Amino acid sequence: MAAPMSDTFSFCMDPAGQARRALEVRFISNVKGKGLFATRNIKKGETIFVEKPVVSAQFLWNALYKYRACDHCLRALETAEENAQRLLGKPQALPHPEQCSIRKELHQHCPACQVAYCSAECRQLAWEQYHQVLCLGPSRQDPNHPLSKLQEAWRNIHYPPETSSIMLMARMVATVKQAKDKDWWIKLFAQFCSKTANEEEEIVHKLLGDKFKGQLEVLRVLFTEALYDDHLSRWFSPEGFRSLFALVGTNGQGIGTSSLSQWVHACDALELPPQEREQLDAFINQLYKDIERETGEFLNCEGSGLYMLQSCCNHSCIPNAETSFPDNNFLLHLTALEDIGPGEEICISYLDCCQRERSRHSRNKTLRTTLANGASCCRHAAGA
Repeated sequence: MAAPMSDTFSFCMDPAGQARRALEVRFISNVKGKGLFATRNIKKGETIFVEKPVVSAQFLWNALYKYRACDHCLRALETAEENAQRLLGKPQALPHPEQCSIRKELHQHCPACQVAYCSAECRQLAWEQYHQVLCLGPSRQDPNHPLSKLQEAWRNIHYPPETSSIMLMARMVATVKQAKDKDWWIKLFAQFCSKTANEEEEIVHKLLGDKFKGQLEVLRVLFTEALYDDHLSRWFSPEGFRSLFALVGTNGQGIGTSSLSQWVHACDALELPPQEREQLDAFINQLYKDIERETGEFLNCEGSGLYMLQSCCNHSCIPNAETSFPDNNFLLHLTALEDIGPGEEICISYLDCCQRERSRHSRNKTLRTTLANGASCCRHAAGA
């Protein structure tokens, strides 16, 4: 039995139930699954909803390569200048440093394992939801700790460009283990799009490659050693673990954050004399060119998350809405690309979550969802 549809809106951040009044989730068909539909007129450019993830996690290679992000909300922790210098591989002063939104004085660490957070609030939220189970404490540098072995095995199987993380599944387990109402969370996770056994194998194959069956079993054994819980015994069986893996592979939404991108947006909004504006734009253009030569396409702190309401959106090659992360954290904004009338389905497409709106600074970087090929998504819109 799935959780009630009302729970679909549980993670929206909008005031006074705004999303509930504008939207409804409908079952369409066994092939297409659920869909999200407007119940009122929605104007082009309107923010339809803002949603936090049920769980999220930074990609493991991304974290290993020093893309410093809050361990809970994925907010970039480097200043814009530090971000630019790391991506360039050399010192680089940025003009208008006051436009950087990073506030290092608010940053905190877990006193036991030293993972970093952007604020005391994120540290507390992580502790209350999942971190009590996942905190490595003094064993953080121990390669033989079961969680460390699980993460290392994942990195050796899933190389960049990353599309998912085993830690998303770990946080699902930890969330249930810490929860007072475990059944509520299990039913909530069960609401996400599910697949047939053959479809599950296809998704796992795409994530892990040709040797996926053996690799999946290696991960399952390590996952069980690190996190087993009687209440979730099915998730640790071969069939249940494959289903859990496919759930994350199908529903995971890519997340990207960047303090440098935030700084550029802030600079764009500055009212400057024409000559100074031209100089600043030229500086930013050259900065991105230099970064691309040095770093390639890997600009952002990247991860993935499970979003309850966003996961109900079907995918279309001609979308009428788009997702983005303008707050430099895991809060997903769904924005209308055109006017949407009552009864119309709201569809999204794979897109660059951190792409700048103005073409002169635009990036070709695409933050994929966890599926390598959008066409295989069970929520792909009909005819797209």
